[in-house]
Amino acid sequence: MVVVSNRLPVDYVGGEGAETQWKSSPGGLVTALEPVMRANDGAWVGWAGVADREFDPFEHDGISIVPVPLSADELEEYYEGFSNDTLWPLYHDVIAPPSFHREWWDAYVTVNRRFAEAAASVAADGAVVWVQDYQLQLVPRMLRESRPDLVIGFFNHIPFPAFGIYSQLPWRRQVVDGLLGADVIGFQRAADAGNFSRAVRRLYGYKTRGTIVEVPEEDGEVRHVVARHFPISIDAAAFEELARKPEVQERAREIRRSLGDPDIVMLGVDRLDYTKGIRHRMKAFGELLRDERLSVQQATLVQVASPSRERVETYRQLRDEIELTVGRLNGDYSTLGHPAITYLHHGYPRQEMAALYLAADVMLVTALRDGMNLVAKEYVASRYDDDGVLLLSEFTGASDELRQAILVNPHDIEGLKDAMVEAGSMPKRERARRMRALRKRVKENDVANWSATFLETLTGVGKIAPGVSGPLRSAVAKLAEVERLLVALDFDGTLAPIVDRPEDARATERARAAVERLAESDDTRIALVSGRALDSLKDVASPPVAALLSGSHGVELQLDSGGVTLDLRDGELTRLEQLIEIVEDAASAADGAWVERKPAGIALHTRRLGTSAGAALQRTARERVEEALPGLPTRGGKNVLEFAVRASDKGEAVTRLRQHSGADAVIYVGDDVTDEDAFATLESDDVGVKVGQGKSLAAYRLRGPDDVAELLEVLAELRDAAR
Repeated sequence: MVVVSNRLPVDYVGGEGAETQWKSSPGGLVTALEPVMRANDGAWVGWAGVADREFDPFEHDGISIVPVPLSADELEEYYEGFSNDTLWPLYHDVIAPPSFHREWWDAYVTVNRRFAEAAASVAADGAVVWVQDYQLQLVPRMLRESRPDLVIGFFNHIPFPAFGIYSQLPWRRQVVDGLLGADVIGFQRAADAGNFSRAVRRLYGYKTRGTIVEVPEEDGEVRHVVARHFPISIDAAAFEELARKPEVQERAREIRRSLGDPDIVMLGVDRLDYTKGIRHRMKAFGELLRDERLSVQQATLVQVASPSRERVETYRQLRDEIELTVGRLNGDYSTLGHPAITYLHHGYPRQEMAALYLAADVMLVTALRDGMNLVAKEYVASRYDDDGVLLLSEFTGASDELRQAILVNPHDIEGLKDAMVEAGSMPKRERARRMRALRKRVKENDVANWSATFLETLTGVGKIAPGVSGPLRSAVAKLAEVERLLVALDFDGTLAPIVDRPEDARATERARAAVERLAESDDTRIALVSGRALDSLKDVASPPVAALLSGSHGVELQLDSGGVTLDLRDGELTRLEQLIEIVEDAASAADGAWVERKPAGIALHTRRLGTSAGAALQRTARERVEEALPGLPTRGGKNVLEFAVRASDKGEAVTRLRQHSGADAVIYVGDDVTDEDAFATLESDDVGVKVGQGKSLAAYRLRGPDDVAELLEVLAELRDAAR
């Protein structure tokens, strides 16, 4: 596994050669990825933080560190210039005007290529490479061109703007193309992923369905790229552990005493950046003091503003403006022992931050635009006492999850003032109710869960928790509200456990009961979508009378008319006879292999053979068929190889079933490789659920048929409640 980010997870301390010293720079990303990287012989590629210096790769705390050099000129043009004076303001809705310089773009391309080459040089065959953030958006395409064997992920930690804003970028096509080199592109919010998909359609005309982008390749194949939201989080347990320390709690009491023991301590913690809305909250606080809705004896504002990008002119001007405001407000309203605003222009260690969070009655997060804003989650995680109020901008990614905060529009100064007063006067019982709900959300969706979810989508490998997860339950709750719903289900491995003899497969009792309950409603259609021949599916599934059926991967369809849609032409019938003869002859040479005849093809089952013997038999059969019948559609599944004389797949079947049923939304549940065709056709309001391990386009996962039954029961209950 290789992680590529602008900065390394270590900082250069000093020394030369063998005496070079480094120290860890702990952050949420490092905390989330360190265990995974140690377990997978990981390497981290990034800049060491020192211009015009080259360092050799080295080991640090069980991880290979691969420093990428940057010159002072490149730092100015690639990082301070294009990354932070072009992309940053553009991606944050042009709160400040972006600058467009061709020299900066050239430096951005050069540095991205250097990062890509460094990653390619250390990545093993088939390695997973996870590229981080907006400074390196060209790296995925560069990696794919030089190392097509790699599995490539990209995560964008900041917003992705609407097309009307993004289209201003002169190099808009190149950046989108760079991102499309990845297999999975992650965003903080669903809206960001939607903005990206719209940019793809406008700039390239590629087809998008829900979270899937269909990218045509030079060989004529279509590559499916997943572009969806994976909201990042924090190490919630670590913050709570800090906050519970007696010395941190004593420090929190000391902080309040030093501020004059006001009734209300309001806190802002931000990087000094124009996107954070620091000026807006100060303006609102100043007007509350002016109008005497608050007094300095009653309330004080503590603003921590850590230094940021001080060589960029926009940031220097912002600092001057904020410090001027602080001085004016303190001059107008402070009294001895009671400051209006305590302004701190430096960063603090996490222990001091935990004490500040405990000392604050109200946390002010008033960002004008923010990918996530982890400070909001840090505050919640630290409040083990179930106290405190979070006032949160609706323009942060955190607002999608932390709905029990007081949500505000920071541009609305009057509304912001009212919200600050409401937060300061909220009754204790209401504070506790809201904070408990916020803490539950942050603890369930911590940074480890974020990284695991992304990597599971990227690689198909990861632990699947039992039951129906909270996010899947929420998605199903939205589905339950639609007027007409199609519930499309694979059978083997989804409703029924996998068995050695296909004819012995039966749906679990719970799954059968839930399917029948759903099928009773006129506004909900059930469809079974299987690779089995339709006669075999009917025999083992005993489907409800009202169910729609698809067999042989969509070749056979049985709709409400009761008739089966299948009409092979003479040439197809001839090829089918040849195909059966070839595959049955190949299977006869291996004890334990068997063939399943289908109306438009044949399936070679190798489940009873060992892994290597099964793979060898499938390879032999594939070669013989290709020699005699070149170009025949072929698909692999779980210990099965299928040939067909008519091309079709489960995706086509789901599309036809949707049209036939007039469904407003679809939920599709399946466990096999062949179900990926169905997941690829799902639209933005649909839900795809992968059963079991394996790389998948589906956004959600379940462990097995028992959990599928639970999901269907939940859906049935929610559907009944919604009527």
